[in-house]
Amino acid sequence: MCLGVPGKVIDVYNDVLGIAMGKVSFSGIVKEVCLAYTPEAETGQYVVVHAGFAISVVDEQEAMEVFKMLEQMDELAELDIPQPE
Repeated sequence: MCLGVPGKVIDVYNDVLGIAMGKVSFSGIVKEVCLAYTPEAETGQYVVVHAGFAISVVDEQEAMEVFKMLEQMDELAELDIPQPE
């Protein structure tokens, strides 16, 4: 099953090619995420991330509800995969 996981945007920037990127926190685990599909995403907002791409902006309440459901389903193991620095 493919899941979109909500996370909080903690930094927004453009990479060397000018592509919108961000650092997104998933309950303390920070990943680099492409924001090209959600150019409206700002620091402090929540996005749903699938396969390294933010696919939508959601409010905090919805993000917390989804995150709790994913924890209950034990579907968050992929967040523990180390990321390149």
